[in-house]
Amino acid sequence: MGVWGVIYFSLDTKDKKQEMLVVSLWTSILGLTEPLFVPEYWSPPSLFNLALQTGFDIESLIFSFGIGGIAVISYELIFKTKHEKIGYREQHSRQHRNHLLALFSAPVIFFLLLVTTSINPIYIAVISMTGGGLFSWYCRPDLIKKMITSAIIFLGIYFIYFITLIAAYPGYVEKVWNLKAISGILIFGIPLEELLFALSFGFIWSSVYEHLTWRKINR
Repeated sequence: MGVWGVIYFSLDTKDKKQEMLVVSLWTSILGLTEPLFVPEYWSPPSLFNLALQTGFDIESLIFSFGIGGIAVISYELIFKTKHEKIGYREQHSRQHRNHLLALFSAPVIFFLLLVTTSINPIYIAVISMTGGGLFSWYCRPDLIKKMITSAIIFLGIYFIYFITLIAAYPGYVEKVWNLKAISGILIFGIPLEELLFALSFGFIWSSVYEHLTWRKINR
C-alpha cells in the first residue's frame, strides 16, 4: 500500500488517479479467491489467523487492491498518455466483435481448469491470465505495447518488493510457501511461480480499464 500511495499521488491527472483507484477497488474482490490457494499453494500467517482457519483473510483483499492499481497504471506513470473514448461506430466494428469473449476469457479458462484438472491453482491462475491477455491482445491490438511494457514494469516492481521481504525475513518463503507442491525453483530466493504470476497479471490487468470503458491510449 505504501508503493500504491506513492504512485497514486505522483500521477498528474484526475483521470489517471480515477483509473488506478477504480481498478484497485474492483481488483480487491480477487482477494476472496484465497481459499483456493490455502494450503495448496501457501499457508501465510494472517490477522486473527483467518487464512488457516477459514481460507479467507483481510491481507488478501489489501494485497489485491494494491497490485491491481499498480499493474493498470504503471505504463502511464512512465509514459505521457491520455485516454480517448472509442466512438460508437468503432465499438461495433469487426475488430471489437469479440469484446465480451476477451473480457470473460480469463475467468472461464480458470473455472474450466479448476473443475477439470488437479493442477495447482497458481498454475491455473497464470495460464488463465496469460490466455485472457492473449484474447485481449487479439481484440485490442492497440493495447499490446501497454500490455507488454506493463508486464515487465510490474514484474520489476514485484521482484524488488519480494527481495525486500526476503531480506527482512530470511527463511520466510521456505516456511510459508508449499514448495513441495510446486516447482520448488527459487530465483534469488523468490518462487518461480510468484514471478510468473507477476508477469501474467501485469500483462492482462494493464488493459482491463481501457477494455471495460471503451477507451484507447494516445501518447
